[in-house]
Amino acid sequence: MLAGTAAVTFAVVAGTGAGLTGYVSEAGIASSGYAPTYRIGVFALAAALLLLAAALPPALPVAAGLLGAGAVFTALSGAVTCSAGCPLPPFEAATVADLVHAGASIVAMASTVFAMLVIALSPHAAPRLRRVSRLAVAVALPVAGAIAVGLVTVGRGSLLGGLERLLLAVGAAWGLGTAAVLGRRTRSAVNVTNGSPREKQRV
Repeated sequence: MLAGTAAVTFAVVAGTGAGLTGYVSEAGIASSGYAPTYRIGVFALAAALLLLAAALPPALPVAAGLLGAGAVFTALSGAVTCSAGCPLPPFEAATVADLVHAGASIVAMASTVFAMLVIALSPHAAPRLRRVSRLAVAVALPVAGAIAVGLVTVGRGSLLGGLERLLLAVGAAWGLGTAAVLGRRTRSAVNVTNGSPREKQRV
């Protein structure tokens, strides 16, 4: 997750000249010198979502399924790049590739946000997992809603560009936080199974 986020961030910062008015996906267009870095980062994020889905407890199958779907559509968004400017309707004329890329990106992010929501509301999730997801959902849901409204009312601009970056940052932070919690639980389980010095003293 961290490597993919870093690669995409680097490609966006170094490769797009439009600043916040441009879409993140513009770093992956064919004419961008950092397109390979961007696409590698996107594929790394897809793999990270898949690993995160596999690491979730068995009691959270819906969240795992949503993350698995998010991984598939993230990979699709990296495989199908948009044209220059990544135009989107209703304000710009879009190609089929533009629509496929945008659709895959939207579904990938929506699946991830819904996975956050499922974990945040699930009584089967560990308290720390719920806390991380609740914090992320509290920001992600209103931002995602604002982006949906902005796409059909405002279109390309600094507002939409800033909101898109904020939503992606929340998603990355949630993924890293969730991975950290799951990793800590796994280490704790291993220690209990093997018998840490403290556990041995208790026996």
